[in-house]
Amino acid sequence: MKHIVFITGISSGFGLETARLLSQEGHVVYGTVRREVEPLPNVHYIKVDVRDREAVMQAVAEIVEKEGRIDVLVNNAGMGIGGPLEFATEEEIRLQMDTNFMGLVHCVDAVLPHMRRQGRGKIIALSSIGGLMGLPFQGFYSASKFAIEGYCEALRLETQSFGIQVVVIRPGDFATGFTGRRKKVADEAALEAYPIYKTAIEKVEHDENGGLKPVVLAQKISQIVKKKNPRNGYVVASLEQKLSVLLKRILPAKWFARILGSYYKLS
Repeated sequence: MKHIVFITGISSGFGLETARLLSQEGHVVYGTVRREVEPLPNVHYIKVDVRDREAVMQAVAEIVEKEGRIDVLVNNAGMGIGGPLEFATEEEIRLQMDTNFMGLVHCVDAVLPHMRRQGRGKIIALSSIGGLMGLPFQGFYSASKFAIEGYCEALRLETQSFGIQVVVIRPGDFATGFTGRRKKVADEAALEAYPIYKTAIEKVEHDENGGLKPVVLAQKISQIVKKKNPRNGYVVASLEQKLSVLLKRILPAKWFARILGSYYKLS
């Protein structure tokens, strides 16, 4: 079945591979970018910053006017800030939360009236395993993903009677351009105050660069788009990281904190 799909952030990484795969499968794909990119065939590009609520509303209205509906929202646009929590500026914190969380809210607010009238729709939100556990020196990134988790849990309950499905995907480490684009706060001052920061962020970047290829996640999204009754959430990660999610769920909090601290060499 052909779907009308709206994907945010398709200039690289997960968004690029998802747009590529879904368009190849015959779906009608619209995607947002903030800069000029080499276009994929059969993909419709919209220049929008998801932090701009009115621009998102206008983009969705134009898609619905042209296509008559939106079947699937894939909320992928996001960014990351690394560093000790105390060194993040107000501006950096707002950038993190406005992009990852409020960007999602803007997109959902734009598509929901149309999906309610249709009596169907899928909202696929990219969280992270960092939305299930607070990651050291990525605290505000984790906070933005925790916010997505809580928001989607409530959204699912509020919209299920309209035939709308809300699915949260929690990627682990993937080799995308995300690592190179991570914004790092006050590096010199942070390193002086937190000597463990350098080792921890190097471990983070090593794991990301050696992670799964983004097409793996695109394939999972493709499966979810096709599924009549997808699960509420999926962890897409290495076996080790899936195990960490399980341990977070079943171990006492102090035990898991010791494991995570040891992994990142925090003591």
